[in-house]
Amino acid sequence: MKKIALYGILAGAVGVLSAQETPKLALSAGAGFSTPVGNTGSNLDMGWNIRGGAGYNFSPYFGALIDVSYDSMGVTSTQLANLGYGGGNLNVFSVTLDPIIHLNPKGHADVYVTGGGGYFRQEQQFTQPGVATGFSPFFGFYPYGTNIIVSDYSVNKPGIDGGVGIALGSKWGGKFFAEARYVRVFTGTYHTDYVPVTFGFRR
Repeated sequence: MKKIALYGILAGAVGVLSAQETPKLALSAGAGFSTPVGNTGSNLDMGWNIRGGAGYNFSPYFGALIDVSYDSMGVTSTQLANLGYGGGNLNVFSVTLDPIIHLNPKGHADVYVTGGGGYFRQEQQFTQPGVATGFSPFFGFYPYGTNIIVSDYSVNKPGIDGGVGIALGSKWGGKFFAEARYVRVFTGTYHTDYVPVTFGFRR
């Protein structure tokens, strides 16, 4: 009986330690590049992204995060020539709820899948080269070249995202990750589609 009790205590201790390996608070932060795809790819150039998230780990294998993201992509030179603008870009701010499934959470390398949906705000700007006036206490007022925003349009729409990633263990209690997602923003009669690839740190 003593041996059985001892084994039971040891098993319980191992269970408690295993449960403590995965923190309940899930955090992530990273940055990378965003590539427009599909019809969107004919209008936009590759850009950049920054992302951050916070959520809850229900178990080592399953959690959910609220992800906040910002993607910026430039308008292609062909489209700018057709529209008669000197420059332009599309910026997308989003807040999404994304469940995450870890396939190997206790290993050094963890492959995971994630996806969800939420709120997307698109802002499209077009610019033209212009001249502005600056001031210096030594030289007074002086002109300088700049890009002037001549058109600014924004819209709020729903969207979805989904992707895969790999996270590699580190000595700081979290993991470095690399992930790619497919994002679709439902903007009426057409969609905005792009693939953000992000590198960062998560726990």
